[in-house]
Amino acid sequence: MTWTFTSDLAAYLAAAHLAVAARPVSDTLMLTVTDALERRGSGAYGAGAPVFGWWTGSDGAVAGGLLCTPPFPMVLGVVPAEAVRALGPALSAEPLLAGVRAVNARRPDAEALAAAWGRTTRIAAELRLYRLAGLVAPDPAPAGRSRPATVADLPLLLDWIGAFHEEVGGHGAASEAGQRDRLSYGGSLLWEHEGEPVSLAGFSRPIAGASRIGPVYTPPAVRGRGYAAGVTHAATRAAHAAGAAEVLLFTDLANPTSNGVYQRLGYTRVEDRAEVVPA
Repeated sequence: MTWTFTSDLAAYLAAAHLAVAARPVSDTLMLTVTDALERRGSGAYGAGAPVFGWWTGSDGAVAGGLLCTPPFPMVLGVVPAEAVRALGPALSAEPLLAGVRAVNARRPDAEALAAAWGRTTRIAAELRLYRLAGLVAPDPAPAGRSRPATVADLPLLLDWIGAFHEEVGGHGAASEAGQRDRLSYGGSLLWEHEGEPVSLAGFSRPIAGASRIGPVYTPPAVRGRGYAAGVTHAATRAAHAAGAAEVLLFTDLANPTSNGVYQRLGYTRVEDRAEVVPA
């Protein structure tokens, strides 16, 4: 039983993709990140070199994986408990993992990894993964309507996504290449009121039958009017129309407002994740 680490995306996909794709809900982040790296190259998330890993069990089968695209936290997918325990020492001993400053994992795995890391850690963020059980229209319906974003909206998209990252303390920045890719399949929607954009929601390209909503952003001056619910409802329908059988989204558990909005739209809890960082 062992971890294998590499900076070679092709090697990672050859070894681990089937195992990761078998769990498209829990491993949604793993799948969308590798898809972006394949489409846009190793610099899709920043200048740092991505790192990948997979766990091989005692039967010789790959049982799950991880990846890290600096400056973002390492994402640990669904792996056996012994893989989590073995990852702790590897974070200190493996040269390819020397730049890891945070790990995003399912909550029980995050706690086990914190104990195995060999250093003092803390939970920096708590996230919840939701899946759509049955779409419910916002009630009351917000004023306005949705429309697909276009290339002409690119400056607005970059501005709002930059504001979103700043507000939530995100690790990355708005990417023009990423937004152009989203526009290519209709993955960004705007909610308009009286001809003016007032809210944004995106969705990822469906992979292994699953798509993830996000980001969702409404400028502070026009919040509290239901626009986020309206555009999220529209983006969910668009993700289904694009071929997604499962529609997912993440929320920050520190934000009860957004958690409430998504539950009223028909999203139900799948699992909680936590971001572990050195104290």
